[in-house]
Amino acid sequence: MRRFKKFLKITSIIFCFLLIGVYTLFVYFSSPDSDKDLLDKFDKFPQKPIIQHQKYKNFNYRTLKIIKDTNLPTLVFIHGTIGSCSNFVKYMSDNELLEKFNMISYDRIGYNYNDKYHVQESISFEKDLVEDLVKNIPSEKIILVGYSYGGPIALAVKKKLNKIILLAPAVHSKVEPMPWALNFYKWKLTRWLVPKIWKEASKEKISHIRDLQNFEQNWKSTANTITSIHGNSDWIVPYSNSEFLQNQFPKEQFELITIQNAGHDLVWSEFPIIKQQLLNLSN
Repeated sequence: MRRFKKFLKITSIIFCFLLIGVYTLFVYFSSPDSDKDLLDKFDKFPQKPIIQHQKYKNFNYRTLKIIKDTNLPTLVFIHGTIGSCSNFVKYMSDNELLEKFNMISYDRIGYNYNDKYHVQESISFEKDLVEDLVKNIPSEKIILVGYSYGGPIALAVKKKLNKIILLAPAVHSKVEPMPWALNFYKWKLTRWLVPKIWKEASKEKISHIRDLQNFEQNWKSTANTITSIHGNSDWIVPYSNSEFLQNQFPKEQFELITIQNAGHDLVWSEFPIIKQQLLNLSN
């Protein structure tokens, strides 16, 4: 009996340390990079971006920019929930893409490093911020690339642009999944365990269904041509989101590119396919 109690005690201690370790790693890898850590990601590459801290209304936010030639089109990356401008480092450090495009990525409000602001839970606000961010770029040279929650933000921009690229866009309220893990944020007893950045993501996720209902029946009102790239094994933002869009647009305005067996991490796992689609725009 004593041996069994001792075994339980040791097992409990090991389990607690493992749990603390997993939680620490979870917080570390999901937190936005500092400016220094972000720039360090480009150390091995000849083309270095610049970081700017910009202001929109009463909010400060961070942008990551590579502007080489104002005659080139500009890719503007919009991250999802949870995310940051660092999600697109692989794209912004690729030599072939850098030959063809200027690039801008930015932290949405609430997702910056040590951000003192809260997410705005508003596609309309996010759309207005994007339009302010690109106001000095000729519209015919702007290509919006919206990933996940960034998809409806890009799609909400009605101004005629060069192109809109959607990556696994969350655009249809009826198929928006609510992961069980959101309960850790909903329950007051466990909310303190949720890292700040995930609290912001949880708030945005919960309100997303309601906010989408203000837009989803009017996506077709955009004048822009759209390509949606989506994996048919995506359970976080189901493939049916892109099928919903496909049913709203004429064939000449909307193209759906299906990646077989790809999940929601396609922005990283399917980089070669997405990169080629972007390069096709420069031909």
